[in-house]
Amino acid sequence: MKSTDYQVAGDHYKKLKIQPIEYIMANQLPFAEGCIVKYASRWRDKGNGIDDLWKIKQYCDFIIESELEKLDNVKP
Repeated sequence: MKSTDYQVAGDHYKKLKIQPIEYIMANQLPFAEGCIVKYASRWRDKGNGIDDLWKIKQYCDFIIESELEKLDNVKP
């Protein structure tokens, strides 16, 4: 049995044509970007999906801050 054939704690990914982990790995996304894909894929099917939207926003903020630091253009 492949690891994508089952899901621990829920079934919010099983109905998707492409599971987030398959997309994330195939595209070699970094951690924060992979989390955004994961949360964007499931937020409508979770009990409190708004929390997942807040998580997406936070991961976007992580990426933005990291990119600004690389540009040496950090905003307080």
